[in-house]
Order: sequence, then structure tokens, then C-alpha cells
Amino acid sequence: MRKTDENRLGTLDPVTKDGYELEFEDTFEGDRLDESRWVAHYLPQWTTRAASAARYRVGGGRLRLLIEEDQPPWCPDLEGGLRVSSLQTGVFAGPVGSPVGQHGRGSGAIVREAQRNVRLYTPRYGLIEMRAKVIDDPRTMAALWLIGYEDEPERSAEICVCEIFGRDVRPDAIRIGMGLHPFGDPAIADDFTVETLPIDARAFHVYAAEWTPRRVSFFVDGRHVRTVHQSPRYPMQLMLNIYEFPGAGEAPEREHPYPKEFTVDYVRGYRPAGSAHHPAGTRG
Repeated sequence: MRKTDENRLGTLDPVTKDGYELEFEDTFEGDRLDESRWVAHYLPQWTTRAASAARYRVGGGRLRLLIEEDQPPWCPDLEGGLRVSSLQTGVFAGPVGSPVGQHGRGSGAIVREAQRNVRLYTPRYGLIEMRAKVIDDPRTMAALWLIGYEDEPERSAEICVCEIFGRDVRPDAIRIGMGLHPFGDPAIADDFTVETLPIDARAFHVYAAEWTPRRVSFFVDGRHVRTVHQSPRYPMQLMLNIYEFPGAGEAPEREHPYPKEFTVDYVRGYRPAGSAHHPAGTRG
């Protein structure tokens, strides 16, 4: 599976990591979240710090993102009873009362609380990889994705590494969403598919995306699944989350008791060898 990308140095291999250098890693050792890597709030500019705060546990080398029974909806004015626990590696927002901020385009959202702009990890190209397991609760969805830092409005595309709805989890197969969404980026066309793979996502698997100047390729357990032949050309941040949607699920007998969990073993980011470093801990 060795390959050469015309615009990068050397030969890159997303499976062996040949041609890549590790620049971001969290293996969730200890019992506290590393706040030099993660912001434990979901798009906090559009709601309140309290409502956007992630519920989670760290221990035994695992991160468990939780939806708990007493957890408030993330942003009732915009998304009703949707509940979210999310970590992200950056925050960008305008002043209170403005519509300037990440991932709010077209929603009617305005900044409700002032935020300090933060860039903890915002790579431009590379390989993003996660080992995780999900639950089969039909009201939940777990995901790893990247969004543009959006310090300029058109820098707003999304790379979805994996998006897994609990309703699509079966012992012998899983439907996984992956691809690109443009949002406000006129250079990107929507190219998102849901792929069926013969795995049980309730066990640990490795989900990855290789992002180059010409394409984004998606992998599960080292197996190439699909490639999108276009690419955002600006820094992006990681978004790692579990959602619970309001209302009855399509299979109530599969609903899990609280807390509902998305369990992550590690998250890693690699840069092409010889390219610019994107260190954690950079704040704007």
C-alpha cells in the first residue's frame, strides 16, 4: 500500500506510518484529561459553558465520553433536546452577539458567551487515527471529524473520519459515514458516503483518514475504504464526540442505561516527515 503524493516529501504509507512523524498523541494515561490537548466543550460560543461541557471519565488508559441522565441539552434554541459530550482541539469565535464562529453557518446562531480563541492542535495535512469502540444504542451517534479553524469564513469544510449511529451497529456489520462536507468552502463539493463493513464496532477498531493536498483517503483497521479526490487547504481542528438524540429510538429494546459511553483508546496525529510542525499548546 505504499504510495507517493506529488506534493509531499518522500513515500508515505498510512498503515506502517512510513514517511510520517507523530506530532499529536493522547493515550489517556492517568486519571485527568490533558487540557493542553483538548477543550472539553462543544462549540461553546453558540450556547453556554455549562451546557456545552463534556461529561467524561479518564482512567485505565481509556477516555469514556458520556451522556448522563441529568445532562442538559446542548443548545435548546437551535437543536432542541440534543445532548452532546465533545472534545475539540481549538476554538474560534467573534464577539458576543455576532454570527462569527466555527460550525454555525446558516443556523441563525449568534455568539452567546465570549470565548478565548485557542489553537491546541490544528494540522494542515497529515494522518489522523483513532482506536475506539461504540455502543449500539439507537439514540446515539459517535464521531471523529475535523473542521476548519474558520478564522476566515471559507475555511470551514469538514473531514469526517468516521460517524457511527448506534442504530447501524450490528454484531456482524456496521454502517460508517465518512467523507467531506463543504459548509462555507466554495472549493469543496459535498462527497460523503455511508460504507458497510463486516465488523462489530462494539469492539475496538482503528479509524483513520490520510489528508494530502490532493485527496483524503479513509481507512478502517488499516484497510483502505474510499478516497475523496479533493482536499481542504487550511488548518483544521479535531472534534471527538458522542451525541444523544431526543425521542424514542427505532429499537427501544437496544437502548442502553445511563451513562451512555463512547470509549476511546487513543487519538494520534501524524505529519509528513519534513513538513511544518503543528505543536499542541498554541493559543490565539
